[in-house]
Amino acid sequence: MNKKPFIAGIKAGLPIGLGYLSVSFTFGIMAISAGLYWWQALLISMLNLTSAGQLAGINIMIHPMQYIEMLIAQLTINIRYSFMSVSLSQKTDTSFKMIDRWILGAFVTDEIFGVAVTQEKVNKYFFAGLTVLPYIGWALGTLLGAVLGNVLPDIIMNALNIALYAMFIAIVIPEAKKSLAISIVSLIAIGLSCMFYFVPMLSSISSGLTICISAIVATCIGAILFPVKKLPEEEQEESPERSINNG
Repeated sequence: MNKKPFIAGIKAGLPIGLGYLSVSFTFGIMAISAGLYWWQALLISMLNLTSAGQLAGINIMIHPMQYIEMLIAQLTINIRYSFMSVSLSQKTDTSFKMIDRWILGAFVTDEIFGVAVTQEKVNKYFFAGLTVLPYIGWALGTLLGAVLGNVLPDIIMNALNIALYAMFIAIVIPEAKKSLAISIVSLIAIGLSCMFYFVPMLSSISSGLTICISAIVATCIGAILFPVKKLPEEEQEESPERSINNG
């Protein structure tokens, strides 16, 4: 193993691991509150490593026989990782073999992608090191939250329960400040979610399906209102092909 890129990846992943430790602590508490055992909560975090997907999954799991809804919810929430992986694959170097992509691709998260994509070329040893502490932090935080959740006072548990939502807000707000499109799409999703919660006829719909509908409708409206325009470089690349076809 090439130690220098691996150690550099571990150092780069340290802040992510510390952040995941505190956030996943809340997930462990929520899992126990939903009726899961501590080892079940730990197993979920070790096999998934997706905060929003795990939160939606727990809300659906406590209501049995909703497998189709869980499939739709997880596909909708986690499909962004596929796009991140495709984007990241354009920057990987020759050290990444197919088997490496299959294994390390399971560890792609928003924060890990954000750090990896800043590299000029992504080495597999650097990426492997980058995933170590976030994975440990997420699993360890879940375990601590699940085990200590019944020990901590209610006032602390109530405060920690909002940490997961605070993380989502911390991810969205900076991007919303930069882009009017993201701000409007986020507000549409919030409005739809509130509508499903407060309107009597819609409040009976489960939270997992509500997340799916709100996300899909908001993104579709955003795509219509704010279509992505081609960059000048892309137009120049296409122009020779157009001239040949027209000729």
